[in-house]
Amino acid sequence: MNKTLKLILAAVITISAGSAMAQPKNVDNWVNSTGTPWRNGDGTLCWRDATWTPATAAPNCDGWLAPKPAAAAPAAAASKVTQKKITLQADTLFDFDKSNLKSEGVATLNKLAQDIKKMKLEVVIIVGYTDSVGTDAYNIALGQRRANAVKAFLTNDGGVEATRVYTESKGKADPVASNATAEGRAKNRRAVIEVVGTQAVK
Repeated sequence: MNKTLKLILAAVITISAGSAMAQPKNVDNWVNSTGTPWRNGDGTLCWRDATWTPATAAPNCDGWLAPKPAAAAPAAAASKVTQKKITLQADTLFDFDKSNLKSEGVATLNKLAQDIKKMKLEVVIIVGYTDSVGTDAYNIALGQRRANAVKAFLTNDGGVEATRVYTESKGKADPVASNATAEGRAKNRRAVIEVVGTQAVK
């Protein structure tokens, strides 16, 4: 008998790419004083803080996992959450100050695309980050170009449904290491790729 489990596969790929108000408990979108999520200009995306995941998205925001009705029979097993992270240096994916994928990056993303095909996909979120070198505007743009390059590969070559893939850039925000050293800056140049879906297991 097959059981369905909720699988969250977060693939963090380090590439060169790009605080909020108080949040209601367990909601990691930015909200105003009335609890309404802030949205982008055309109202299609909700702003997220650094700890955002689809599991903590505000209801009806992009990436939000709507509750699904419980199966009538057999008795549903408890869902198991699984998280996996992969870190890849920026130079493996892109040349300096470029957004074209290198062959090493293509191989890694191709493996990720194959993993996605094995699941019933809910959403893929790609967030680009950069180090502190350069202006805010330049880093936001560079992080977005690189996030878009990852999306283009996953959707065009990897066969992932484009309408389920979202990209954004946070530029130099939320560093994971000190920008005072070359080693730290390399760690900050990254993209976070989060894949959410369901997969049947025996």
